[in-house]
Amino acid sequence: MILGANGCGKTSLLSALTGYLTPSSGSIEILGRRYGKCDWRELRKHVGLVSSSVRQLMADTEPALETVVSGKYAEIDLWRRISAADRRAAGRILRQIECQSLADRPWAFLSQGERQRVLIGRALMARPALLILDEPCAGLDPVARERFLGWINRLGLAPKAPTLMLVTHHVEEIVPAFTHALVLKKGETSARGPLREALTSAVLTRAFETPVRLRGRRGRFSLTMPATARSGARIAG
Repeated sequence: MILGANGCGKTSLLSALTGYLTPSSGSIEILGRRYGKCDWRELRKHVGLVSSSVRQLMADTEPALETVVSGKYAEIDLWRRISAADRRAAGRILRQIECQSLADRPWAFLSQGERQRVLIGRALMARPALLILDEPCAGLDPVARERFLGWINRLGLAPKAPTLMLVTHHVEEIVPAFTHALVLKKGETSARGPLREALTSAVLTRAFETPVRLRGRRGRFSLTMPATARSGARIAG
C-alpha cells in the first residue's frame, strides 16, 4: 500500500505506474518488466486501476453487469452487443465481488460502496496481475467503509486474487491483506518495506510533519495526535 499526505506524489506515481506519465529520470519496473524495454501499452493491460476519475465517467443507465463487461474492452458506456461468454464471465465476477443481485441495477441506483465494488469487478474482467485501488473509501460513511474494507480483505486473501495496491491517506483503511507499505513525503520515499518496519510513529510523524502516534491491533491501525499537535504545533521536516 502507498501512504502519504496531500501533495506527496501519490497521483504522479500512479500515472507513471500505469504508463501515462514518463519519469524525467530513473526507471520503472512492474511485474518483472521495465518500461522502455517492452511495449508499455501491452504491459499496461495487466495493471487495473480503480479511481474516482473512472467512477465519474459511468453512464447512469448502464446496468452493473454491462459495467463489468466493459472492463474487458476498456470502454466507457459499453456500446457493443454482449456475448454469452462475456455475460457468463461477468456473472462469475459479480459473484466474486458479492454483487450478483446487482446485475441488472443501473449505475444511478447503486450506493457508493456498490459502485466501488462494481468498478473493481470491471477491472477484474481484464484479468490484471496488479490491481491498484486509488482511495477507494472516499465518500463512504464509517459503516459502509468498514463493510467495504472487510470485503477488500476477503478479496485480497482469496486464492488466485491479483496483487492489490491500496493508495490512501488513512492508516485506518489498511487491512491484513496488505503486507507492505511505501510511505511518501514530498515526492520522495520516506519508508518502504513490511508494515511492521515501514509503518511506525516516527515514520508517519516525518511524513505528515506533525507529531502522531500509531497504534496497531489485530492487523488494523489507528493514528492519534497529541493535544499540542492538534492545537497547531509543527515539527521540522
